[in-house]
Amino acid sequence: MSIETGTPKFPAAFSPDMSTVTATLRKRVDRSGVTAILAAGDVVAIAAFVLIGAVYGHGESLTNVGRHAGTLAPFLLGWIVAAMLGSLYTTDARRSVVRAVSWTVPAWITAALIGQALRASSLFHGSFSPVFLGISVVAGLALLLPWRAAVAYWLGGGTLT
Repeated sequence: MSIETGTPKFPAAFSPDMSTVTATLRKRVDRSGVTAILAAGDVVAIAAFVLIGAVYGHGESLTNVGRHAGTLAPFLLGWIVAAMLGSLYTTDARRSVVRAVSWTVPAWITAALIGQALRASSLFHGSFSPVFLGISVVAGLALLLPWRAAVAYWLGGGTLT
């Protein structure tokens, strides 16, 4: 601790530098309207995965908004982390259908793992289930891949590679 300011004193190698964090995020997110639309579509796809599972898989009422939000939150948090780590909101990630698909698959698997781990914590309801993990991966990809492939196809001028 610094005696003068009362703030922690980090060694230079571990000093949290917000300009570095900001620069890293700027490299991983293309700040554009297209990215905003892509992110909104991702949220819709992930929300659809949660709602379809809750209503049709478990017979829950669609009006149980709080429970659905509690189920959605860990998967959205997992997606945010995985998408940032995988640079899924860069122009490079959507330059072709093949690239969009090949980057989305590992990101969603990572997001589903994070979501399941969060559900196993005391922060969210639910638990870790290998069966639900498998269902999460397959169902999430069934919704995310067509969306992201369509965006990449449209932006890439109708080319696959």
